[in-house]
Amino acid sequence: MRIGELAARAGTTTRTLRYYESRGLLTARRGSNGYRTYDEDDLKLLRQIRTLQDFGFDLEETRPFVECLRAGHSEGDQCPASLAVYRRKLDELDALIGELRAVRAKIGVRLALAEGESPLCEMGGQGL
Repeated sequence: MRIGELAARAGTTTRTLRYYESRGLLTARRGSNGYRTYDEDDLKLLRQIRTLQDFGFDLEETRPFVECLRAGHSEGDQCPASLAVYRRKLDELDALIGELRAVRAKIGVRLALAEGESPLCEMGGQGL
């Protein structure tokens, strides 16, 4: 298939595909007419990249998954390098969750203090 069809089937743009190609994540073959050609394996690579990006992975973090697929595995997460990326991402998410919990606790304390210090706000601004 040509680049436009691949982009449409993958739900992306030809510009994005050319960018992935420049980053070494997608390899185009050239037909006798000089046009880029792709196959179903390329579509599978793109779907893997898009799924991971939807999960918050940056483009470089998708590379081990792409390489795993290129090595002939049926799924991009069947290789040790891919599993290592999953582990790093989970550690990163756990750290972010911890930070968010700490911020939430601080806001909860501030809310409790604000509510305790200003009962007039609860009564619509009317005094006792």
